Amino acid sequence: QVQLVESGGGLVQAGDSLRLSCAASEGTFSRYVMGWFRQAPGKEREFVVAISKSGDATYTADSLKGRFTISRDNTKNMVWLQMHNLKPDDTGLYYCAASERTPDWVTGYDYWGQGTQVTVSS
Repeated sequence: QVQLVESGGGLVQAGDSLRLSCAASEGTFSRYVMGWFRQAPGKEREFVVAISKSGDATYTADSLKGRFTISRDNTKNMVWLQMHNLKPDDTGLYYCAASERTPDWVTGYDYWGQGTQVTVSS
């Protein structure tokens, strides 16, 4: 079972950039597709972006393409979410998740972190 710990959240202004980190405890980190999700107050959790086990492919929610990117380093058991041109609507709790067999990048995540808060002020 992999444990995930997110970090890097905070309070930023609209237009700023921010990079979130996710550290995984699992030694065989490369067996997991890794994803980022977020949940705004009063809303359901939504998919943000995911990266393949080897890191050679990514899938981003349409509404976030061009602003959010994901990367990973399997030698360090780390995955990152780089966010640019942040907007107040990006405010939420951001979660890192791991999946061994996601069928569609978006569902099938088995392990979740506790989340890191991102707040974007206007």
